[in-house]
Amino acid sequence: MPAPAPITLIVGDEELLVDRAVAAIVAAVRAEDPEVDVHDLVPAQVGPHTLVEVTSPSLFGDRRVVVLRSSQDLVKDLAETVTAYLKDPADDVTLVLTHAGGNKGKALLQAAQKAGAARIDCKGPTKGPERVAFVKAEFSAAGRQITPDAAQALLDAVGSELREIAAACTQLIADTEGRVDAAAVARYHSGRAEASGFTVADRAVEGRLPEALEQLRWSLAVGTAPVLINSALAGAVRGIAVVAGPSRGGSDADLAKSAKVPPWKLRTLRQQARGWSPAGIGRAMAVVAETDALIKGAGRDPEYALERAVIEIARARGRR
Repeated sequence: MPAPAPITLIVGDEELLVDRAVAAIVAAVRAEDPEVDVHDLVPAQVGPHTLVEVTSPSLFGDRRVVVLRSSQDLVKDLAETVTAYLKDPADDVTLVLTHAGGNKGKALLQAAQKAGAARIDCKGPTKGPERVAFVKAEFSAAGRQITPDAAQALLDAVGSELREIAAACTQLIADTEGRVDAAAVARYHSGRAEASGFTVADRAVEGRLPEALEQLRWSLAVGTAPVLINSALAGAVRGIAVVAGPSRGGSDADLAKSAKVPPWKLRTLRQQARGWSPAGIGRAMAVVAETDALIKGAGRDPEYALERAVIEIARARGRR
């Protein structure tokens, strides 16, 4: 794995691909320095002194990765602080900027490019054949194969949201052997059982812990894959982070696009976001990332990892 550049610009609004690109950079730095500190920030968590604090040269030469997500949403003063840093980056900091693309915050994007940032484009599939190709690539990366009709059947069952598609692929890869055909997809994805994961996520971000745990146990009992439940938790937390951030004067359509939800769901998200602080959102985002790693091999008990995640997320609401 090549060493990451001092500054990396990840451009695109496909959340899953952006998350994967960020994770790959963090993993590359950790391969060189397992003790590296990682600061994963969204605009709602960034105050006047935060960026200066996390990017200032360390007295002890400690390596850091600073991930600044949705940089197009930074207010003017903070964007100027980042632009100034780009002109004279610290030697012991790996800076990762994610940017949705488009005209919003374009000056910062151009400043990063001018500073020589490595660029990673994260454009998700938008057409049917592209999504089928994505499914095939997920299986290929795991050393497996899926038939074209099975790939299409999976998409028909799961829908077009890329994180859900990837989670469904992970489930099939873990629970089947050999080449996956349409019959295997039918066994695992009839009726979109993963919808129950969204109920778990809604109750968790609302702080309704007893109900969230009850829904979690029911979802697991009926066979909902842990990766799908955690995917729903991740989507709920990301949605809270978007609507709880400072208003940028955009339309509800723009906000819904950023939150990866239909416009009609913004009202629910705004209600759920009440009581959430930047510190709480940051903690919930960290829990989701930790749980993803535990479910995919770093831990021995995915069900325990999910129960812990639900408890931590519910408790993060109201954290100051």
